[in-house]
Amino acid sequence: MIYWTIILRAIFLYIVILFIFRLMGRREIGELSILDLVVFLMIGEMAVLAIEKHEDPLMHTLVPIAVLVLIQIISAYISLKSVKFREFIEGKPEIIIKHGKIDEKAMRRQRYNYHDLLLQMREKDIRHIDDIEFAILETSGSLSVLPKENKRKNGSFTLPLVLDGKVHHEHLEMINQTEQWLIRELTKRGYKNIEKVSFCSFHDGRFFIDEKDR
Repeated sequence: MIYWTIILRAIFLYIVILFIFRLMGRREIGELSILDLVVFLMIGEMAVLAIEKHEDPLMHTLVPIAVLVLIQIISAYISLKSVKFREFIEGKPEIIIKHGKIDEKAMRRQRYNYHDLLLQMREKDIRHIDDIEFAILETSGSLSVLPKENKRKNGSFTLPLVLDGKVHHEHLEMINQTEQWLIRELTKRGYKNIEKVSFCSFHDGRFFIDEKDR
């Protein structure tokens, strides 16, 4: 009998949560706001507890779930009417690259690093940082990229030779070069101290170099 109770509760709560998610609208996981994510996690946790504690009345779970859904719907409505409220709840998009220049302060504010940037570039089939005019980190965590008009496509990808002032020797080996060659080439271009270089890559005979913000 206990097992049947658990099974029926699981089926009922599955239907309830499915209905709630449909009520909240169709959005991809990567597009969920912080508020959506918190509500979904709390509802999921409550459902699990309701199934585990099968002796408790279902209303002890359905009432707080209904309250959370109401909060989410009201907040979504207010967000449509008030920009300040929406920015307070969801934050604002952050420009990570502007006119081809990386904004390190913006990256630090968002706790966003170069590995995240390169990963999302590859996902969008953007091969080189200097092909990007603007890159905007959206409130959902996705990266919107506006490429330069003269964007080039070829078979290589951006490999960072210097990240935050540190040389990546494994990437130098991949292009059959040494640290001495890198230092020499950077010096030619006026970068005498590698520790002051935030990001440096080399591809197709071209360097992309970004100095640390002062």
